Amino acid sequence: MLKDLFEQRKGFKLVCGAGNEDVVEVERLVTIYSKAGCAFFDVCAKPEIVEAAKKGIINSKIDSPRYLCVSVGIAGDPHITKASINQQKCITCGACKTICPHNAIDFKEKFMINKERCIGCSKCVSACPQKAINMESKIIDYKKVLPQLIEKGIDCIEFHAISTDEKDVDEKWQEINEIYNGLLCISLDRSELGDKKLIERVKRLISSRKDFSTIIQADGVAMSGNNDEWGTTLQAVATAQLFQNSKLPVYIMMSGGTNTKSTELAKLCGVKPHCLAVGSFARKIVKNYLEMDDILTNEQALNEAVKIAKSLIDTSVGNMTND
Repeated sequence: MLKDLFEQRKGFKLVCGAGNEDVVEVERLVTIYSKAGCAFFDVCAKPEIVEAAKKGIINSKIDSPRYLCVSVGIAGDPHITKASINQQKCITCGACKTICPHNAIDFKEKFMINKERCIGCSKCVSACPQKAINMESKIIDYKKVLPQLIEKGIDCIEFHAISTDEKDVDEKWQEINEIYNGLLCISLDRSELGDKKLIERVKRLISSRKDFSTIIQADGVAMSGNNDEWGTTLQAVATAQLFQNSKLPVYIMMSGGTNTKSTELAKLCGVKPHCLAVGSFARKIVKNYLEMDDILTNEQALNEAVKIAKSLIDTSVGNMTND
């Protein structure tokens, strides 16, 4: 069971991207990381993406259990936003395309956002000298979409609740609980709420749930893990420490800026997460292989990619389990 990974503090979750709707990339990512030993995958809440992840698990030819989590969000949460270019303001300088870490900006006479690949990191917004790019929330109808995904077979639903709108948070959380009675995850960071209000929110949301039926994803800085540096993962460790000190009956998963330093820094700080979730950095280190059209049939290249992924997983889990 998925809970066993958390109980044993051996959890490693590959974040394919809550906004990543590229079925080809998701299948390749899951294939590589499943072969490398990852048992937990986070994908966007679309049936075709769940199917792509399942194909990746089959491709990996691993007998041990693999688990899928789908991510849903709330208006304003960066995980479910997509970039949009105002063509009247755009001067086609290419700054957005140069900085995009996910190859989500195409050029055919003008720059266009590839919505399937855009994960909402907003790096293009900061880079645009004309302020021609905006971020727009992409909200799904939980009652329509989630039953389809549950029917396909998922093991967890992750609720991204980075918002100050408590009423909206409560209503969306209630919808999810009415639809799904399995393991749920709440993704939170400290960008919008102070520590006290953050803990109060979690207490309220888990009040009607059984102990340890909820995961708290302690986000540092969402989608910031492009660099393998101590400072990049600092906020993830600090947020996890906040929830650990609260002593609530929840599992704690570090995310947001996570990299090879995350669990080592956590250990130095006395923070003991049950799981580490890695997205931007995990995708970055195998990016060249993901772009190979023959990666699933090129045994040598696939093995190279798996070796890189395995190093990240082994380092991360090793620091969590070795006292």
